[in-house]
Amino acid sequence: MAQAPMSCDCFVSLPPGSRDDHVIFGKNSDRPRDEVQEVVYHPAASHPPGSTLECTYIQIPQVEKTYAVVLSKPAWLWGAEMGANDQGVCIGNEAVWTREPVVPGEALLGMDFVRLGLERGDSAWAALTVITGLLEQHGQGGQCKEEPEPFSYHNTFLLVDRNEAWVLETAGRLWVAQKVSEGVKNISNQLTIHTKISAEHPELRSVAKAQGWWDGQGEFNFSQVFSPENPPARMELAKKRYKGGTELLQQHDGSVTAEVMMTILRDKPSGICMDSGGFCTTGSMVSVLPRDTSLPCIHFFTATPDPSRSIFKPFIFSECLTPVLRVVSPEFGPNDPVRKQPRFQSRVDRRHDLYKAHQVALNTMETKPDEGLAVYDILRDLESQCLSEISAMLSGEIPGDELGDLFFDCVDTEIKFYQ
Repeated sequence: MAQAPMSCDCFVSLPPGSRDDHVIFGKNSDRPRDEVQEVVYHPAASHPPGSTLECTYIQIPQVEKTYAVVLSKPAWLWGAEMGANDQGVCIGNEAVWTREPVVPGEALLGMDFVRLGLERGDSAWAALTVITGLLEQHGQGGQCKEEPEPFSYHNTFLLVDRNEAWVLETAGRLWVAQKVSEGVKNISNQLTIHTKISAEHPELRSVAKAQGWWDGQGEFNFSQVFSPENPPARMELAKKRYKGGTELLQQHDGSVTAEVMMTILRDKPSGICMDSGGFCTTGSMVSVLPRDTSLPCIHFFTATPDPSRSIFKPFIFSECLTPVLRVVSPEFGPNDPVRKQPRFQSRVDRRHDLYKAHQVALNTMETKPDEGLAVYDILRDLESQCLSEISAMLSGEIPGDELGDLFFDCVDTEIKFYQ
């Protein structure tokens, strides 16, 4: 029986691909089905000289200043699957396997790089240089799911700001990048950069030659040279999703909006909204980055699994944000099974309030479809209402400062509806 493809998917639309003068970013995070994804906000901060930073597995030197970030992240680790900062940068990552072996041992996870890029980069390119610098310094690796069975990979990233996007693809400590200035682009669990290379690791080609992967003749094709000869099944299966994602984006080329991006992330036939075996879409994000810097960026998160049965709630960076603790998972400190050696010997309940309420609602949808769908329809109306208000704000009809607590209000309302 053919397996459904298992991977994450990241999308971007830049004018003229977007309907308005906005850059639109989207990602579905496909992870082990019982993994909880939380949405957390960290304010901008200053750090004393010589500080160290505890990432998921290793410590690295901290920088003097970090930007405010909002992150959608597996609750057990430090990094993030996707997120944004207050400088208008969004990043999402994907698992990938290459000819470079995945080195055993603990280093920085791809998800750590996502958060580090957002905390330290004030543009997509700046975040890319942060990630590549740290990659060369510390390497990538470590257990990528919350269980003892080994599972690790290399990473590709989509980095986006108000002006441009960058695709960054890695193989061990090596990397290659492609700038995207207009139109639509998606990435999945495979190498998508061929000969159109905008930046690269200085030793990329010499390593390829030394390994006998490239003869040094003709045009250098990164995907061809570095893709594994026997790719893992999930990488092969992701080709269908990558193709499906490309087709969906192309269908809407010239008219992409936040709503269109949400529709793409909810698409079941392509496998982009994924529910297969032990994996499913555990969190989703859509961002609107207006080219006009006087307008705020808007970041929508589900904070719950399966976007086809979740609603997107808008987050806007502002001076006085009300903490949204009902989408933040409990903490277990030094007793967390991730921190104790050997790691992952037991499991803890990481579900936050919204996740629990949503689980009950999903159960109702299955056992009492009429009742469950009635509640979901009301919530989808609430989502539409939010999208209309944001559209009015971005076109100058209503002031943006009134929308700072929208994320808090939407989460609160969603939980009340489920109850």
